[in-house]
Amino acid sequence: MKEELIALAQELGFDLCRIAECAAPPHAAEFRAWLAEGRAGEMAWLGRNEARRTDPQQVLPGARSVVVLGMNYWNGEVGMPDAESRGRIAQYAWGDDYHDIIEKKLYVLDEWLIARGGRQRCYVDTGPVLERDIAAVAGAGWQGKSTMLIHPKYGTWLFLSEILTTLEFPPDAPMADHCGKCTRCIAACPTGAITAPRQLDARRCISYLTIENKGSIPEEFRSAIGDRIYGCDECLTACPWNRFAQASRESAFAARDYVHGWTLRDFLALDDDAFRQLFRKSPIKRIKRRGFLRNVCVALGNIGTREDLPALEKAAQDSEPLIAEHAQWAMTQIRARIQKLTEPTAEISATTR
Repeated sequence: MKEELIALAQELGFDLCRIAECAAPPHAAEFRAWLAEGRAGEMAWLGRNEARRTDPQQVLPGARSVVVLGMNYWNGEVGMPDAESRGRIAQYAWGDDYHDIIEKKLYVLDEWLIARGGRQRCYVDTGPVLERDIAAVAGAGWQGKSTMLIHPKYGTWLFLSEILTTLEFPPDAPMADHCGKCTRCIAACPTGAITAPRQLDARRCISYLTIENKGSIPEEFRSAIGDRIYGCDECLTACPWNRFAQASRESAFAARDYVHGWTLRDFLALDDDAFRQLFRKSPIKRIKRRGFLRNVCVALGNIGTREDLPALEKAAQDSEPLIAEHAQWAMTQIRARIQKLTEPTAEISATTR
């Protein structure tokens, strides 16, 4: 039956299908300590579900196995092409929302398991499951020093999903840790969010700051965000195991036109209706226009030029205070750069006279 399950998962487009015993995740104590230290930031739901995340029997009483599924989403490009006034979007958000794509596939597997007498709970980053911990137990990869799961064939580019089931399948063996002495992911983090191997302070993480954080981005991190307008891939792309990565088979993960074709000013012109239409079926829609344009303003503050000032002046009058605040900051940054560039010219002219 396990072989049939794996075959069906592959037919549905999953690149990995592994089994773990449904038991407490091995790093449950570390997770609780991480929460107690406040490193989750504003992600309060993690604390509310602490007991369930560390005891899967509270999620599905009688569960015997966890089916761990992985889907490769790498587009065949490490990052984004260099272009003036473009913002970078984390690669997982280049195409359609992975939740929608994977959930449909999980329903098929759920029906298959029901027909064989199982009761299930299915999640794709949507439930109280320490998914990377369980995925490592199932041998779907190992947790790297960035805390990301790494697979020797797919690198860091895997969407994970889980099915807790009352059916019992033979578990797979864990995979050995192959990070060795490498610390490239730690060195690559622009904000120092990876404070030690496998220790992440979400409050410093650019993905957290641009997605999970709903308010103002702390000024101490704005410059380090650079041109990133949704998430961050630095610790992923730095991993040397990505040299073995393969392009995804799922066309829905392909980059939409705006990923490479739109400038930051193009995004800044979006009203609510245009934002909803552009990011329909995209994970970016979840941070809404206010959060996305906040990020765009920060990126313009870091890489914008004189030509961006009119668009920012308009944004500074936006009815959404969060956008207006960050637009004002961006204008201050750009004007300071302009002044710095023109000061030497003025000094030379004065000397010449």
